[in-house]
Amino acid sequence: QVQLVESGGGLVQAGGSLRLSCVASGRTFSSYAMGWFRQAPGKERLFVAAITWSGGNVYYADSVKGRFTISRDNAKNTVYLQMSSLKPEDTAVYSCAERTTRPRQAMGILTLYDYDYWGRGTQVTVSS
Repeated sequence: QVQLVESGGGLVQAGGSLRLSCVASGRTFSSYAMGWFRQAPGKERLFVAAITWSGGNVYYADSVKGRFTISRDNAKNTVYLQMSSLKPEDTAVYSCAERTTRPRQAMGILTLYDYDYWGRGTQVTVSS
């Protein structure tokens, strides 16, 4: 059974940095992409960033471009989200997700409906 486990969340002051990790285990198949999403209290879950395992193609939400960087380590089955210049509005539970198959369109990995497996999330709180 596929398991995704996030870590690295915490409390940070505005302008600070955090690096989130997501380790995937239990797979017996090749996977296509990993994504990061976030959900603030009372709000919907939103796309943050995604990366493909093979080509390393990356995608970002406009709200995090230039501040967040997604990367992967194929050998460790791990995806990272380096977050810099954090703002109070970045406060949310951050979850990683895995898509196992290639989508019909290359950018078919930008919504939560595009993913098959989810981690439980890690809390990120940015104080002002």
